[in-house]
Amino acid sequence: MFTGIITDIGTIRTAEQRGDLRLTIDCAYDMDSVAIGASIACSGACLTVVSKCAHSFTVDLSAETVARTAHSLWAEGGKLNLERAAKVGDELGGHIVTGHVDGIGSVVSVEPDGDSHRVRFQVPPAIAPLIAPKGSITVDGVSLTVNEVEDRDGVTTFTVNLIPHTWEVTTFGSMAPGRPVNLEIDILARYLARMRSYVGA
Repeated sequence: MFTGIITDIGTIRTAEQRGDLRLTIDCAYDMDSVAIGASIACSGACLTVVSKCAHSFTVDLSAETVARTAHSLWAEGGKLNLERAAKVGDELGGHIVTGHVDGIGSVVSVEPDGDSHRVRFQVPPAIAPLIAPKGSITVDGVSLTVNEVEDRDGVTTFTVNLIPHTWEVTTFGSMAPGRPVNLEIDILARYLARMRSYVGA
């Protein structure tokens, strides 16, 4: 489990296509405190540490993970929002995040709003009904509050405000229209949707 509060920005040193896609990611974490088999959220995708060095770790992405996430994130030299798994007793500064990507969205616009930035995202139809104003959403692993949701001509978009701190300590500082992003809806919305759709065996 994660909270959507980013604690480092990692850089993909190598991306090697084997049976799975293997990434080696440089980071500022003290990897002595990270066990082999531990989970680290990488731009919203929960990945398992399979090997490590002093300030880097290696993960394997299955074909399923690659297919359900924004492919452009996994290139050599790419920057990733990192968060280590939450521990019992940790402060829950964001919201409950599972690290399971529900869909791939895209940036529609990025506009200055005072010292902040107002960003609009387009979302796939499958998760559009599960996004609500003032609800929580995870974008590339970052816990954010939805400002507004707009449904127009079969297309759903939502906006968030990124304060200067979030802009500076995440990969959002390079955000531009057209960029794909990993989206995870609020876990409560996921279970409510399942409950409403279930008709029994």
